[in-house]
Amino acid sequence: MGEKKKVAHQALYRKYRSKSLDEIVGQEHITTTLASAIKQGKINHAYLFTGPRGTGKTSIARILAHEINKLPYQDDATHLDIVEIDAASNRRIDDIRDLRDKVQIAPISAKYKVYIIDEVHMLTNESFNALLKTLEEPPEHVIFILATTEVHKLPATIISRAQRHSFRLIPLDKVVNHLSAIAKKEKITIDSAALQLLAEHGGGSFRDSISLLDQMSASDEPITTELIELLLGLAPQASLKSLLNSVLQGDVTTILRTVSELLAGGLTPPAIAEQLLKIIRKELQENGSRQLAQLMHELLSVQSAQYPKLKLESVLLNSALANTQQALEQPVKHQPAVATQPRQTESVANARKIAEEKPASSKKPKQTASEPEKKQPETKDTTTTDEVLAEKWPEILAAIKVKNNPLYTILRLAKPHFSKAHLLLTFAFPFHQKRADDS
Repeated sequence: MGEKKKVAHQALYRKYRSKSLDEIVGQEHITTTLASAIKQGKINHAYLFTGPRGTGKTSIARILAHEINKLPYQDDATHLDIVEIDAASNRRIDDIRDLRDKVQIAPISAKYKVYIIDEVHMLTNESFNALLKTLEEPPEHVIFILATTEVHKLPATIISRAQRHSFRLIPLDKVVNHLSAIAKKEKITIDSAALQLLAEHGGGSFRDSISLLDQMSASDEPITTELIELLLGLAPQASLKSLLNSVLQGDVTTILRTVSELLAGGLTPPAIAEQLLKIIRKELQENGSRQLAQLMHELLSVQSAQYPKLKLESVLLNSALANTQQALEQPVKHQPAVATQPRQTESVANARKIAEEKPASSKKPKQTASEPEKKQPETKDTTTTDEVLAEKWPEILAAIKVKNNPLYTILRLAKPHFSKAHLLLTFAFPFHQKRADDS
C-alpha cells in the first residue's frame, strides 16, 4: 500500500471566509442593505466598496457577484461570468480599452457578467477616463464592483457613478469573539489575554487577526501573551507600563535602564514608541492628562527621526523632567486629594501623630501644689500645624519610603496640609492624585 498523502494546510482566513452575506461579521450596515436590494430586485450597475484593508471588501464583492446571479459560492471555484481584475497590474489605458470591448459580450451562463476591480485607485488618469465612459452607459448585462483602500485618489466622476458603501474597522470585541470561536473549532489553546492582544495587533482586520492566530498556532504550544510578544517581536506589556510609570514619576534612571533593556531585546525605537502610543491612548481614555497628550504627540516624531534611539530617550526624559518640575513649582490648580482616615496607610497615620506633637521647648513645666500659679506674659504662638508638618514632612516621607517606595515616589510630589483630623495632600496634576489613590 502506498503512503497516504499529507493534506496541505489551508490558511485559516481562507478556511473561515464567509460564503454568504448573512455570515459576514462586523459590516452589517452594508450586508443588510445589499441583501434587501437583491431580494427586491434593485440591482445597481456599479458598486464602490471603500475602507481599510482586511475589512471584507473583496470577500463581499465575490459573495455579491454570486448572490446576484444566484450561484453557489466556493473559494476554489471559478466562474467565467465573474471576472476579477487587479488594477495594480492592469492599470494601463490598453487594459481598460480591452475591458471596454469585452463587456459588450453577453454572459455565458449567468444573468449578469460581473467585473470586480480591486485597488481601483491604481488606474492611470487615462484609464479612469476610459472606464468612465463604460460606467456612464454600461450594457444591461454588466455590473461593476470597484474596491479601494484609498478612495481620495478616485476622480469624483467615478465616485458619483457608483453606489458607494463604506467599510469600517471591526470592533475589538467582535474580533475577539470571532477568534475565540475559530480557536475552539481548531482546538487551539489560547487564553483570553492572548486573544485580546492578537485582536489589537490585527488592527480591526479579521483577515490580519486570523492570520496571526494561524501563525501562533504553528508552534504547537498554548498561546499566551508572552509567546505572542516573543514571536511578533513585541515589547512586554509589563515593561512598557513600567516605562510609562517611570516617566510620570520622573524616574530618569529607570527610564534609561528600561529603554536599554528593550533595545537589547531586539526592539527598535519606532516599535517601542508605537506600542507606548497604544498604552497612552488607553490611559487618556480613562484619565485625561495634558502631559500624556503632549507625550503622545512627541512620540510620533520618533519614526522619522535621524537618530531614533536618541529621539526616543529625549522625548521620555524631557517629559519626565517637565513632570517633576511642574509638580514641584507650579501652583495647585486642581482639587486636593483628601486622604481620609479609613484610607490612610500605617505610615501616614503615624505621620499625623508626629506632626501634631509640639516641640519640646513649647511644653509648660509641671506646677507643684505649694507653688502659686505664676502668670506668664501673654505671647502669640506663631507656630502653626502646617509649619510643624513642613519641618516633619521629610521624616514622614523617609518613614513611608521604608514601607512603601511607590507611595513615597508619588507623595514627594504632594503638598501636605492638616485640616481638622485629616491630612490633605494636594497635587498639581490629577493623574498624580490617581496614582496616590491606587497606591
